[in-house]
Parts: sequence; C-alpha cells; structure tokens
Amino acid sequence: MGYLSRSLGILTALIFVTATMAVAEERDPLKPRVPPDQIAEAKALKNPIPKTPENLAKGKALFEGKGTCFNCHGKEGKGDGPAGQILNPSPRNFTNCKFHKKRKDGELFWVIKNGSPGTGMVSLIPAAITEEEAWTIINYERSFCKEGTE
Repeated sequence: MGYLSRSLGILTALIFVTATMAVAEERDPLKPRVPPDQIAEAKALKNPIPKTPENLAKGKALFEGKGTCFNCHGKEGKGDGPAGQILNPSPRNFTNCKFHKKRKDGELFWVIKNGSPGTGMVSLIPAAITEEEAWTIINYERSFCKEGTE
C-alpha cells in the first residue's frame, strides 16, 4: 500500500506541475540564431515579396495553415502555441518589437530554411513550404510588432 500511495502522490504532483507550468522563457530573444560564419550572408538576403495587404493575408494563411507556424508560435505570434508549450526555450515571440528591430529578414529566412540549433525550430524549406512562401510568412511575422502603429 505504501508504494501505491507514493506513486499516486508523485503522479498527482506531476499533474499539478504540468497543469500550472508556465511556458518556458524564450532564451536570449535578441541573440542571433544564424552561425557567426554565415550571418553576413544571411543579413544580405533581401525579401523579394512586397509588404502589401494581399501578401500579408497570404502570409497569415500560410502561418496558420501550410507552414504550421501557429502550432508553436501561436495564432497571435506570442510563442505560446499548443506545441510550443512543451519546448524549452519557448518559441520566438514575434510581438517583441526589439527582436524585429535587431534581426534582418535574411536572418529570419535562414532560420526557416535551416532550423535553429538548441531550439525546437526545424527546417521548413523545402519540407513544408517554398522559399517564396517563407518570405511571405516573414512579412506576416513582422506584422505582430505593433510598436508605432497604434
């Protein structure tokens, strides 16, 4: 009986901890995720997709659909999507305007294409999306920063 009681106590504690766990904090949100030997090349990449209302709508559809970005980053881009809840560090919070000011589109593209070691971000090109779709998603991700738009 003692073993069963202890096991139930541990199980109850695990359920409580899991239910009350906050999303793991995003580590170093301003630190580049591109390796130092590739960052200059990544920063030089320019987004060929214009930021039009139509392209932002396409980016949203890709973010919430085919790209499956929302699963980790959440529909509001806060890094709190259902799959992201178990990741440590948590997925990128795209509402962080300081992050957007610090990172070039080419760096974001590099991460979408190559993944981000030490995080849950995996390579999405060409497995899930095309390069053009990635650039479209980047435009949409940028729209989560509301600084100066209110």
